[in-house]
Amino acid sequence: MVTYIEANKTKRKTLGIIPLYDEEGFAKMRKAGQLTAQALDILFEKVRPGVTTLELDRIIFEFAKDNGAIPATIFYRGYRHSICTSINHVVCHGIPSNKPLREGDIVNIDITLIVDGWHGDSSRLYPVGNISRKAERLIEITYEAIKRGIEQVKPGNKIGDIGAAIQQYVESQRASVVRDFVGHGVGQRFHDEPNIPHFGTKGTGIELREGMIFTIEPMVNLGRPNVKILADGWTAVTRDRSLSAQCEHSLGVTKDGCEIFTNSPKGLFNPLEAQKNNK
Repeated sequence: MVTYIEANKTKRKTLGIIPLYDEEGFAKMRKAGQLTAQALDILFEKVRPGVTTLELDRIIFEFAKDNGAIPATIFYRGYRHSICTSINHVVCHGIPSNKPLREGDIVNIDITLIVDGWHGDSSRLYPVGNISRKAERLIEITYEAIKRGIEQVKPGNKIGDIGAAIQQYVESQRASVVRDFVGHGVGQRFHDEPNIPHFGTKGTGIELREGMIFTIEPMVNLGRPNVKILADGWTAVTRDRSLSAQCEHSLGVTKDGCEIFTNSPKGLFNPLEAQKNNK
């Protein structure tokens, strides 16, 4: 049995129940989500050949500090950086390093900023200079996939509707959806209920209700969906070394649809598309 609660009126000691947020909660998430989106906007001009992901990490740490925010990943389960940087065949949770980005790389940058106790969680897939047509196609598939998943978010639909829309589209494009990592509830907790798989069967799973807040963050591989975790305990890579891509929004279920909290103020959520439009 699924249990829902009014999140702003009830203190929870354990997970396993789905919080429903009121307008106050949505307002807090707008603030946190927009600051995270602004941070990702800044990186549009910074991601280029020769820059290190450690330098990008420093930029976001300083941005968060200057705006009274805290990067949620710092010291989260021992993690020591403000962002995750996942390059090429890295699926997610890549660790910033001193290794420079190279022409033709693609890099997902995942940022969660805590603002007044609320978590704005989002990621984007950035091209590094000129990239291959194969990489462009993967990015296009991934961004279309999240769009189709978001279109399913409205009261009365099921979580399975989100995953089915994403999986059906991705597989129609001869790519695959990673099963090992899913979207999640977010708000006053970094990771909360419910889980949001990016695969599934239409009409199944938990019913979506007004006030639910969660992320949708499909990870799409050009090869098989299988992943493995490296010895650092964080970095997830494709087992067949195929390219992987991801993008992510935080959103809330409204009366007749959803509100995306992490939309880019400058229209840069898809950096590849923005790059092409600016040429």
